[in-house]
Amino acid sequence: MAEIILNVEVRERTGTGGARETRRSGLVPGVLYGGSKDPVAIAVKSNEFRKALYTGKLLGHLVTLKYGKESQPVIAKAVDMDPVTDEPVHFDLYRVDEHQMIKIAVPVRFTNHEASPGLKKGGTINVVRHEVELMCPADSIPEELVFDLTGLDIGDTIRISAFELPKGVQAAIDRDVVVATLAGSSASASADAAADDEAAAAASTTE
Repeated sequence: MAEIILNVEVRERTGTGGARETRRSGLVPGVLYGGSKDPVAIAVKSNEFRKALYTGKLLGHLVTLKYGKESQPVIAKAVDMDPVTDEPVHFDLYRVDEHQMIKIAVPVRFTNHEASPGLKKGGTINVVRHEVELMCPADSIPEELVFDLTGLDIGDTIRISAFELPKGVQAAIDRDVVVATLAGSSASASADAAADDEAAAAASTTE
């Protein structure tokens, strides 16, 4: 089961006023939705919620919701933060079966920059999608998708099909979308142009 447990209580008041009252009571308001049941207004103690959030394993992961003696697997779909205090002010949880296939966005990370000929020439990675949507079992959500840049040169395109997806996981988009490209920097482009000019000048002097 999940590593994180959220002990929730049901909120009596909803709306903006109810949310403010909940936060004044030292709780973070949220909503539980999904499945065949109606949405339920819930809340978690602020210190417990912050502790779960700052593990980095709450948002977009399978966690266990506990209400009294009842428990169920859920996915933390969204967390809203206060723009001034950077404290959590609201969250959404989504009911799931433990092995249910769900659509979820997973971050992308690139490794072995030093082994890319294109980057050694001064090229840059233009990331088109910092996250990609995947279909995967709720209990097997990848932490991230990693792409090895070894051997990539300027002009190469990295598509979703180039990633090694875990077993049982597939891209949620039918198209083979572009995730990133390796482009030449303006400095390297200028250097190439200068080299071409020198070659042309040398050729003209020998004619």
